[in-house]
Amino acid sequence: MILLDTHIWLWWLLGDGPLLAAQRNRLNQLAAEGRLAVSWVSLWETEMLERKGRIRLNLPFDEWLSLATAQEVCIVLPVDALTLIKQRGLPGCFHADPADRLITATALQYGIPLCTADRRIRESEAVQIFEA
Repeated sequence: MILLDTHIWLWWLLGDGPLLAAQRNRLNQLAAEGRLAVSWVSLWETEMLERKGRIRLNLPFDEWLSLATAQEVCIVLPVDALTLIKQRGLPGCFHADPADRLITATALQYGIPLCTADRRIRESEAVQIFEA
């Protein structure tokens, strides 16, 4: 199982961003194998980005979200008390963005690598990074 950071999930699904064709193909393959996950935090971040006009979806948000979280696309992992405890253990150098903290803690809680382009997360070495 691989946890996608919000931006990777959106770049992949929306077909934009700096993902290479080989990376998109790898994510497609992992989705077909049922090995992709996102944190519920990514759903919340996506709603905020869409509402603020920072991303454009080709469908109304509720319809898009239903398709984007379909079983054949990804598994949505919850954030619960254990996730909150995990994020408290992140190194002091880890940045304060609450969404990034919770997404990283989700990967740690489930013991799965995180696919992210976020330089601060990558440099923290707090979580195993998956290279698509």
